[in-house]
Amino acid sequence: MAEGNRRHPQNLQGVLRLAVGAGSASDGPTANEPMSQERLEFLRGALAEVCKGQMDEVEQMKRCVSVLLRDEGEMEGEGGDEEEEEEDEREAALELLSDLCENLDNARDLMKMGGLDVCVSQCLCHSEAGVRWRAAQLIASCAQNMPEVQEYLLQQGALKTLLQLTDHDAHPTVRVKALYAVSCLVREQEAGLREFLSHDGFSVLMRGMQAESEKLRTKSAFLLLNLLTSHPEHKDTVLCMGMVQQLVAVLRSPHSSVHEHVVGVLCCLVEESERGVSDCRDPSLGLEELLNQKVQELQGREESQEELEFCERLRAACFRGQPPEDGGMDR
Repeated sequence: MAEGNRRHPQNLQGVLRLAVGAGSASDGPTANEPMSQERLEFLRGALAEVCKGQMDEVEQMKRCVSVLLRDEGEMEGEGGDEEEEEEDEREAALELLSDLCENLDNARDLMKMGGLDVCVSQCLCHSEAGVRWRAAQLIASCAQNMPEVQEYLLQQGALKTLLQLTDHDAHPTVRVKALYAVSCLVREQEAGLREFLSHDGFSVLMRGMQAESEKLRTKSAFLLLNLLTSHPEHKDTVLCMGMVQQLVAVLRSPHSSVHEHVVGVLCCLVEESERGVSDCRDPSLGLEELLNQKVQELQGREESQEELEFCERLRAACFRGQPPEDGGMDR
């Protein structure tokens, strides 16, 4: 039976029993897979149905926070279905909170009721990847354009944990969502940027651009470009890290969406920077030949016009009018 045809139960336990029953008709998702979109939509709808009625949005958030506060130790001795039910309920609660906190007033209220503290202290470190990435998504939803919430999250140590997840988590979705939350805490946020620098955040982005996940590579390069464009005073920091060499190595990988942002970062690094131009001219990198090749390949591709413009700008800044290597000195 399709989820949408079921009658919503009247309490949270009923919601999850029905959801687990719906999954048992087939083999269901494995422990490392997220629940199906159909099942998740049903859970969210059912949880919202339970919470609405006379309950306003603040009360809905309190109910969701109470779900998140349940100690994992309470599940000891329970069977597999009950444990799965608990995790599904946490995931559904985080999804509902993310939806509610698109309203900035709700994000502030969630902070005041301690919901964000629970999210940082328990959910980001949860054993289930589905809980971790949904917690990171919730933090991002709450932090966007909310200096008060951003400052609170920084005080709670959220940025350090999110950078660690971005850098080391075994689940690619967790890494991507954690980086999204990092972005929401450091862009246009001076205190967040200072903490980002103190935790060697540029190295995290460098490694992110070398990850297997294309989404993580692209988002890492995009955030690096944004930060260096907004804060050019930090260009020397990344140049001293050997960033040019790392970026050129990424450009030699099979073409993908990350290349546009990588060439954009290189353009940013050579603007008004002798060190940046010198690094790009290093003969061992072969960047001039690589750029000539990319310009030829991108010609006529409407979807690649911005990347093409970056390549031409970089080639002009570093190699146009450059004297021969020997300079004619020995002749």
